[in-house]
Amino acid sequence: MATDRRLKTALAEAAESVEQTLTALLPRGDGPEVRAFEAMRYACLAGGKRLRPFLALCSSRLFGVDDRCSLRAAAAIEFIHCYSLVHDDLPAMDDDDLRRGRPTVHIEYDEATAILAGDALQTLAFEVLAHPDTHEDPAVRCELVTALAKAAGAHGMVGGQMFDLAAETETFDIGQITRLQQMKTGRLIAFGCEAGGILGRASTEARQALRAYAHDLGLAFQIADDLLDEEGSEAEVGKKVGKDAAAGKATFVSILGLDRARKQAKMLVDQAIGHVDHFGQEADLLRDVARFMIERRT
Repeated sequence: MATDRRLKTALAEAAESVEQTLTALLPRGDGPEVRAFEAMRYACLAGGKRLRPFLALCSSRLFGVDDRCSLRAAAAIEFIHCYSLVHDDLPAMDDDDLRRGRPTVHIEYDEATAILAGDALQTLAFEVLAHPDTHEDPAVRCELVTALAKAAGAHGMVGGQMFDLAAETETFDIGQITRLQQMKTGRLIAFGCEAGGILGRASTEARQALRAYAHDLGLAFQIADDLLDEEGSEAEVGKKVGKDAAAGKATFVSILGLDRARKQAKMLVDQAIGHVDHFGQEADLLRDVARFMIERRT
């Protein structure tokens, strides 16, 4: 129970700090463009677990990175994540009208505004990372920009979303589903874990340990999502459930079944925890959040 309290406290404190940073970085104005600014704020300041930023903050603390720097990297990750949710919810994609328990951006505003707000959030992420306040060393900033671009782009999250759309009309095996989820979900989670190593100029060995942790964590996270889509309620999850099954999409649960999927998620979490033995007690929060991934109900 002490571990649960430690994680809940750490998550709450991190979410508050990230929220403050997002609020400060999001644009304001009073011209014709203000509607896009409002939609950006609506998309980003709706609460949420802030797990990806939390991973960036935890990994940064392993290497003594200043919180002001790690919070900017954490905010950049959340801007990318929120942009992806805004676009994924559009009628041309997943066609969702509920996100985090309230209307999606295109429902609250309109489709054109949602597209523009998502575009602006994506570019804001790179503006934040490229700014000297994120790190004094231009080479570190360039590495952050490059790593996030790869995680979010055609060989990462965007490619994974295209893969996911194809899953509605094609039959995929477990290997293909694993690759899909590594791209769509895992790469951004991995960047969150690796960002601290980049900011802290960590050793190759340390960064490889974080990369291995993130690989297994990302897959466990997606299996947990599939389980929630199968077993969770709309009230718990904050969005529609059962959509993958209704669309005929192959998932970890549809291929493995509920029991095997749970066992696979537990095995992945155990492996992830083993990868951060390298860091000793300093990585306790990374261990805690890995366990939380498969116990969450939202």
